[in-house]
Amino acid sequence: MSIQAIKDTKVKAFPAPAKPAEVIAFAAKARRRFDPLAIAGKLASTLVPPVIVIALMLVVWQVACSSPTSSLPPPSQVWNEAYDLIAHPFFDNGPQDIGLAWRVLISLQRVAIGFGLAAIVGVALGALVGQSIWAMRGLDPVFQILRTVPPLAWLPLSLAAFRDSSPSALFVIFITSIWPIIINTAVGVRNIPQDYRNVARILRLNPFEFFVKIMVPAAAPYIFTGLRIGIGLSWLAIVAAEMLTGGVGIGFFIWDAWNSSRLPDIIVALAYIGVTGFCLDRLVASVGVFVTRGTTAK
Repeated sequence: MSIQAIKDTKVKAFPAPAKPAEVIAFAAKARRRFDPLAIAGKLASTLVPPVIVIALMLVVWQVACSSPTSSLPPPSQVWNEAYDLIAHPFFDNGPQDIGLAWRVLISLQRVAIGFGLAAIVGVALGALVGQSIWAMRGLDPVFQILRTVPPLAWLPLSLAAFRDSSPSALFVIFITSIWPIIINTAVGVRNIPQDYRNVARILRLNPFEFFVKIMVPAAAPYIFTGLRIGIGLSWLAIVAAEMLTGGVGIGFFIWDAWNSSRLPDIIVALAYIGVTGFCLDRLVASVGVFVTRGTTAK
């Protein structure tokens, strides 16, 4: 071999040792610090707009009703004449002389019973209608007709059937709030993905297991939408029913105040009704968010 060939020959050297791997340090997860300014800013952005709107409404109301010829009292007169109802909502001076908070609680007891029964029956019937094409064809037209009947139209029939005001009011709540629960539950069951049904067949789930593990979690957003509508309708129904059936609820208080020409008391009672209805809606919505998050996480 010539010298030139030797020079041209590439001699393989041992590979250079690899550089040691660099250790990448992950940044520690930042801990959430208590930031009073951020919390205060969030609360302000949530509370300030409605406070401003309510203040403007009160100003407009005060200006519009300050005239001596006005048939409605201004906010200042409501405050002066109904101060005891506003400042002492829990007073108790006898069976018929109690604060508005107690009256609201009595009405809420009736709503809890009537709406609870409507929720149980409505979800069950909605699941049946959504799952069975024959049940849908037979029951859906009946539901669509009955749900258009106004709540108070059921009251004479319920009084004739139960011959008592308390169960009659519960029936009015039940029959008024059940329809949106049935309809929304049925829509949710119909929209269950076919893959879920196929998995249930593979796992050989019985009807009860399919209802608990597949149907209810998948249709939960629709169910709670119907429950939110139903709780609002039930609160409307109990107030209207109590005006005619009597008792010590908030509805009867409004009717009694009207017969006594106490308009400031009626306005205060309407504020109680509105705030209570808002709280009921927020409560059902919060439970719905919690349940749907839990089903999604699973």
